Amino acid sequence: MQILASPHAGAIFANYLVVAGGGGGGTLFGGGGGAGGLRSTVTNTGGGGTLETPLLITRGVTLTVVVGAGGVGAVASPAANPANGSASSFSSVTTVGGGAGGNGNSSRAGQNGGSGGGVGDNPNTAGTGTANEGFGGGLNGFGSRSGGGGGAGEIGFSGDALNNGEGGDGVQVAITGSNVYYAGGGGGGGNGTVNAVGGQGGGGNGSLDPTPGGNGGTNLGGGGGGARTTGGGTGGSGVVIIDAGTTAASTTGSPTLSGTVYTFTGSGSITF
Repeated sequence: MQILASPHAGAIFANYLVVAGGGGGGTLFGGGGGAGGLRSTVTNTGGGGTLETPLLITRGVTLTVVVGAGGVGAVASPAANPANGSASSFSSVTTVGGGAGGNGNSSRAGQNGGSGGGVGDNPNTAGTGTANEGFGGGLNGFGSRSGGGGGAGEIGFSGDALNNGEGGDGVQVAITGSNVYYAGGGGGGGNGTVNAVGGQGGGGNGSLDPTPGGNGGTNLGGGGGGARTTGGGTGGSGVVIIDAGTTAASTTGSPTLSGTVYTFTGSGSITF
């Protein structure tokens, strides 16, 4: 990938991938959780937007990295709503946590987020995604067939006359040198004949009884899968990956290093 030369003395430009935590899946005919918001300077970015601009970095300045947690899935009894995922950030670049799936036991709509949560049993209102980060969730189909959560690459699928909606796919990003899918939405849970699969990029599968909704992929920002009457899946944690074309002077948070690529699976800091 191209590393830009800086006209500013002592400064460099860094490519990055920032993915927030995915939203939790709903229950009692629950919608799939939306994927965490995704912003990237290479390959693809979220929400169908144009690639982000590499970040101008001044040498010797410490930059904070935050990796967002996934939102917990819904609990059927005692009733508890699913949670949105948490934001991730690299310096000034921030992404929004994924929206929780709609929850039938509280008539709670799919929630807005980086990508939106899918519709549960009612009301038939899907969460919306954030511009340039992700897409909205899918709608409810005939007979309590819930919608899938939105992904970074496409809207969540709506339930139909037979099955719950699948989660929207994430996008492939090759900042590490390999094309990897990130930020897929969770599948919807409810009535149907087969489990609704989560979107590519760590989306948890929706479930029929007696299986709980699948959890989102760790450090992929996938949404949790919805469930029929068991617990919804927990959203996957996010990730921050940085490549400035040179090694850092120091880091905290124990990122992994491959060449000049730093992968943060937990919060920390980096100084070039």
